[in-house]
Amino acid sequence: MRILFAIAHYYYPQGSGDYGSLSKNPLPRILALESCIAHLQGIFGNWQCEFDISRCSTISITDKDVRDIDVVICTTRDRHLLDRLSVPKTLYRHHPTDVNPPLLGFECQALLRDRLGEYDYYCYLEDDLTLHDPWFFIKLNWFNKNVGNLALLQPNRYEIGHSTAMSKAYIDGDIDPEYMSLFQDIRDRPELKGYIMERPVSFKRPLNPHSGCYFLNDRQMAYWSKQPHFFNRDTSFIGPLESAATLGIMKTFTIYKPARPDLGFLEIQHSGTAFFSL
Repeated sequence: MRILFAIAHYYYPQGSGDYGSLSKNPLPRILALESCIAHLQGIFGNWQCEFDISRCSTISITDKDVRDIDVVICTTRDRHLLDRLSVPKTLYRHHPTDVNPPLLGFECQALLRDRLGEYDYYCYLEDDLTLHDPWFFIKLNWFNKNVGNLALLQPNRYEIGHSTAMSKAYIDGDIDPEYMSLFQDIRDRPELKGYIMERPVSFKRPLNPHSGCYFLNDRQMAYWSKQPHFFNRDTSFIGPLESAATLGIMKTFTIYKPARPDLGFLEIQHSGTAFFSL
């Protein structure tokens, strides 16, 4: 399996501070991007080993689902932190652009489109997201084999709290239904149910489809790229950042997320505690 990850990365310390990429302190952004890259390579790459303590050596592990991954960091102008990362540069490729910063996520769409035919999965992530689940793509494949490729399963984002009563919170709560009705009709097949490993699991059409990411198989990416709205830079869903991550796929696919109590079936960590602090 070959997987392409396109990560939109931006940092500008003179910004408003409304987003983490505009904060005065670069360290949280550096740590978030390092975690994003390291976990993609560690969890999904083919450089894995097991320690043999008795022999003070390592044993190379060959995953049954051997994956060859490419991580591409998309930036604009000189507003990034790549020169301050501690992870080896061999773990990613740099894709510089000169695009208006809020539209950087759309440049990732173009990058994915231009590599059609080379990968089995085409993925987009904002630079403060970390995947921990080695079965992530196995779950996506299971979902689409059962539901079809016109449905897209999105992960639930969560944060881990450090000094609060609740240690884990799923952050993408419902958006006003009247506003969301402008973009999707969640009454159409509102819920799906299935079984995996003899356990029931449920999925719902979310009132907040945003996850800051998407993961499309090759057939889904090819289908999206042929739609007239692909790469049209429509920013009408909340704002440019949210639109780049969510509006295009929302126009193209029927979006689902794991529903309560199965929120953790497919999930992705949002770095820091920005939502907790609200």
